[in-house]
Amino acid sequence: MKEISCIGVVGTGVIGASWAACFLARGFDVSASDPMPGAEAKLRAAVRAHWPILTHMGLADGASIERLRFSADLGEALQGVDFVQESGPEREDLKLALFREMDALLAPSVILASSSSGLLMSRVQDACRHPERVVLGHPFNPPHMIPLVEVIGGARTSNATVERAMNFYAAIGKRPIHVRKEVPGHIANRLQAALWREAFHLVEQGVATVADVDTAIAYGPGLRWALMGPFMNLHLSGGAGGIRHMLDHLGAPIESWWADLGTPMITEALKQQLAAGVEDALAGRDGSQLAPVRDALLAGLIEAKAGTDKLP
Repeated sequence: MKEISCIGVVGTGVIGASWAACFLARGFDVSASDPMPGAEAKLRAAVRAHWPILTHMGLADGASIERLRFSADLGEALQGVDFVQESGPEREDLKLALFREMDALLAPSVILASSSSGLLMSRVQDACRHPERVVLGHPFNPPHMIPLVEVIGGARTSNATVERAMNFYAAIGKRPIHVRKEVPGHIANRLQAALWREAFHLVEQGVATVADVDTAIAYGPGLRWALMGPFMNLHLSGGAGGIRHMLDHLGAPIESWWADLGTPMITEALKQQLAAGVEDALAGRDGSQLAPVRDALLAGLIEAKAGTDKLP
């Protein structure tokens, strides 16, 4: 199998541009495409903006912004690529058309990976003559920093494709997980959605403000979740008896909390309530500085976690 040296990035919005910066930082050539007017200028500006934090985190030998090329013409952009990371709009009709075109343009050995947040690859690969090479490689935003990638095959994706995708992402420093069954939203977004649902409910019901909910997570369980997942944290909560002891004692209360969770609808009124809450929480702060500060702190956390082999 040909070694991957040039990666096609199709769709250069927030996620696609972040992926492009990530691949460039790992020493690959990147050939990007997006039909939107002004896409190339926006992509290059985004990559330049990401480059300082990527430099801080460590660049691969030969990594350079100059190894990025762009063409609005998909066929031209995909010439010579060895792997494709697609990050187009989250619309099934557009994905089907895009994958049909990419499948026709590229040799069957080239993996077509999608960044889709919730679409099923079994549906997307229906558009392809070579469905066995279609796989989901869903990152977590921002992909140039967050290690997680969810890898999921569709009904006709080959085991070899899944294995190759897993190995590729691991080789560039990601933490890929193999999602065993297709479900809308995959794993991480479903877990987020469960938290969002109750967060929205608590604000809607007047139990807490937007700022209260964010503080509860950012200065409470979120600190522990950044180090270990929910099951390992439950295990530690059980002391010497571990997760089994914890569930023996708190299982019933947890079930009662589940039964009382809300099921809000995202109405126009709730959207307005949440937006106003965010504005209140940001009062007196420069919102444009949130992402750079977040990224700097994330870099430190990722570096610290990489420095220990004691965490699962």
